This record gives sequence, C-alpha cells and structure tokens, in this order.
Amino acid sequence: MLTSTSSFPKSFASDNHAGVHPAVLAAIIEANAMDAPAYGGDPWTQAMEDAFRVEFGAQATAYAMFNGTGANVVGLGLVLRPYDAVLCPESAHINTNECGAAERALGAKLVPLPTDDGKIRVEDIRDRLTVLGDEHHSQPRVISISQVTECGTCYTPDEIADLAEFAHARGLFIHMDGARLANAAAELGCSLRALTTDAGVDLLSFGGTKNGAMGAEALVVLRPELDTPALFLRKQGMQLASKMRFVSAQLTALLTDDLWRRNASHANAMAHRLADGIADLPGVSLRYPVQSNAVFPALPEKVITELQQHHLFHVWDESANVVRWVTAFDTTAEHVDGFIADIRLAVQGESGA
Repeated sequence: MLTSTSSFPKSFASDNHAGVHPAVLAAIIEANAMDAPAYGGDPWTQAMEDAFRVEFGAQATAYAMFNGTGANVVGLGLVLRPYDAVLCPESAHINTNECGAAERALGAKLVPLPTDDGKIRVEDIRDRLTVLGDEHHSQPRVISISQVTECGTCYTPDEIADLAEFAHARGLFIHMDGARLANAAAELGCSLRALTTDAGVDLLSFGGTKNGAMGAEALVVLRPELDTPALFLRKQGMQLASKMRFVSAQLTALLTDDLWRRNASHANAMAHRLADGIADLPGVSLRYPVQSNAVFPALPEKVITELQQHHLFHVWDESANVVRWVTAFDTTAEHVDGFIADIRLAVQGESGA
C-alpha cells in the first residue's frame, strides 16, 4: 500500500494542472483596479508588446490570445494558401491534440513526419520537397517544430538554424509551437531570442499557461512582412479578447524580471530530480533524455496500475508501458521525493525485493 503525503497529491500529469504564479495573479488584480479601453487599446497590452520586443527583437510583434491552438492556427494562417501543406513531426501538437483545427480552419494539409525523438531535421524533409511546383500535390509551405517537443526534447539553436536556412532557401517558412519554449531556453541556458529570432524562426506561439499564467498565450510574428493580416485573422479566429488587459498583464508578468526563466528552470530541475531518483530501479528505463520538465519512463505494467491509484499521470505509450510525468513551476522537492518513494515501493513490490 503506497502512502502519499497528502489526500490530494501533486499532479504529475501536466503543467496545465498547476495553479497560477502569485506574481501573475497580482498583475491581474492590478489590471482590475480601473476601467480601460477594450480590444488591446490599454496600457497593459502596450507594456506586453514592449516586453516581447525586448525578448525577441525590435521587429517582433506580439498578439495576446486565449490558447495555444488559437495562436498556432492564426499564426499558420498568416503564411498558408489554400493549397499549401505543413510539414511537422507525427507527434506535433497541431497533428495529434488540436482536433484538426489547422486543417479545419485553414483548409491546409498537415504532412506528419516520423521521428525518434520528436525533432525533425533537414534529412527528414528533403525528399518531401520533390513535389514543389507539381500541381497534383499540396505545396509544402511551412515547417512546424515544437520547442520543447512533445517528447520533452529540445532543439539547439544550431539545429533550428540549419532547418531555417534550408527552408528559406526553398521559399518555406519556419513556425514554432512554443508552448514550452521557456523550458527549452532555461534548459539550454540561452535567451528566447537565440532559439527564435536569431535562429531564423519566422513566427511562433509563445506559451504562458504551462509556465505560471492563468490562461494566456501569444502569437509572435518575427518577420514584419508577414504581419499585415494578423489583426484580422485573430478576430476571425475568435482569439481577440475584449478585456485584453487581463490576458496581456499575465504575459507581461512572466516576461518581467525573468520570471518565465525562474519558473521554467525550477520545473526542469524537479524533472531531473525525479529522473535521478528512479535511475537505479530495476525494470525502469527512460524512453527519451530528460531535457525539460517531462520524464518518460518505461515501467512494469503492474507498477503503473499501482501508482495510478494514488497519483495522476498519463500513459504515453500503452504498448511499451511508457508513461509521462510532468513537473511545474510549483512542484516542490517534497512533492517529487514523495512520488519517488511511492515509485520505489511499487517497483520493489513488483520485483519481490
């Protein structure tokens, strides 16, 4: 029988399960102190736009939105024509967990590419471009990458730059699903700009909700010539908030005094602590290296069943008994150590030790 330190143990299913950082709550309360113009004509949205320019460069334009799916769809809509295709990993969120939103809303074709670690490389897409100019085929227009990937792995700045150079030479764009971009930058010890603007990314969705926001994402356009339709597509895409100041204030709070980095660094550190705590257990192995705030161990099936009676997490690959554990900005060392203790008890019970 496992013993948890709480009747409601900390969830390891997703960083979406975490609460809101106190600084973000304070920013929302401060924005609530008075009336303000609607639809972004407020000082909080201006401050948010300025904060994104500081992080991503003077040419960057940021648009506050409700969710990552909306930011991805609106962003892709800036560059896709009705006959175009998006090349993305099979595991990409736009392909697996957005209910066909890009295909439904934009009429574009997604071309999923098999990968071992969630990352696509030049050699993965080279053969897919032989259809360029062929009227019988959807035309590859965008390469969409996730940072971090759905497998918890990170692209380095050089890996992104290689993809961007190859894509731009052939008239393609680079889109980044940056739901956990903060975790990648924290893990790699670099700036947000180094992974985006400087590496050749054209547009991205920037995640706030998974890193301490209440509910705030942004579309960031890094090439001004792509920016003209953004206001209209955001409205059509139902992502224009009337009381936008409450969304903008959350993003500004995350970008103030590197709160985004502190939150992400802590979440990553807790994932490494968790992985290290189970590294010596028999019958336990990691499917992917731990490079962010996610751990993907393969466990005996009975261990998974036992743990899920007391802890919340997802089974990633049922056929291989791989689960996913995700830590957050508010995951504590005590949460992790208590979970490790229960994992060890379950494994020992399964092995008869």
